[in-house]
Amino acid sequence: MKRTIFYQAFLIGSLVLVACQQKNTSTMNKLEEADKVAATGQIADCEIKVSDVTFTHAINGADTCVTLLADGALEFNCPEGLDFFCDPNEGKLSNNTLPVLLIPADNTKPFTLTAKVTPEFTDEGLYNAADLFVYVNDTLWQKLAFEQDEYGNHRIVTVRTQGTSDDNNHDKIDAKSVYMKISSDTRTIASYYSLDKKEWHMVRLYRNEYPDQIYLGISSQCPQHGGCTSLIEDITLSHDNVGDFRMGE
Repeated sequence: MKRTIFYQAFLIGSLVLVACQQKNTSTMNKLEEADKVAATGQIADCEIKVSDVTFTHAINGADTCVTLLADGALEFNCPEGLDFFCDPNEGKLSNNTLPVLLIPADNTKPFTLTAKVTPEFTDEGLYNAADLFVYVNDTLWQKLAFEQDEYGNHRIVTVRTQGTSDDNNHDKIDAKSVYMKISSDTRTIASYYSLDKKEWHMVRLYRNEYPDQIYLGISSQCPQHGGCTSLIEDITLSHDNVGDFRMGE
C-alpha cells in the first residue's frame, strides 16, 4: 500500500515537473522570438513621409539614399555592391549591406503594401532591382523584386530567407515599370505584380509564420556594378488584405 502511494506521488510530481518544463520552454520560445525581432542592431530611426506612408526606420543608411520628388514619388539611390542575400552555399555570396526603408507592422492584423517601381536597368547592372520587403532581422525576411537577370531580362523575383535564402525567378516583364504588392490576412502571405494595377498575378504564397511584430519596407539594389536609382511611386499601406489570394484582388 505504501509503495502504491509512493508511486502515485512520484507520478503526480513528474507530471507537474513536465508541465513546468513545458511552460518554461514556451516562455523561452517567446523570449527567443522577441530576441530575434530585437536582433536588428543596425536599425536607425528616421522619418521619410511619402504620400500617406511614413517610413520611421532605416537599415544600412537607407534614409540617406532617398530623394523625395514634388509629385509624391521617391528616388532611391543604391551604390554598387549592395544587396540582401544569405547564400545557402556556405555563405560565399552572402551580403547584408542593402539600405532598406522600413515601417513597423502588427503582423497579428491584415496588411497590404503596394508600390509602382521603375528600377534603373543598365548593361552592366546585373541584379539591379527595386524591392518590397517583409523584414524581421538579417536572417528572417522576404523580398519581392523587379530585377535584371543574367541574360539582361527584366523579371519578377522573390527571395525568402529563413537562415539562408532561396532565389526564385518568375515572369519576364517587357515594361520599364511594374506594380508590386505583398498582402497578408495574418495566416497567409502572398506576393503579386501587375502592369496596370487592375489585373494582378500571384507569384508566391506561403504560410505567414513571421512573429507578431515585423517591418515592411522598400529598397533599391545594385549587387554588382554602376549603382541603381529606382523610382518608387504610388506607395500605399492598408490594414486589410486581398479578398482572393489567387487573383490578388
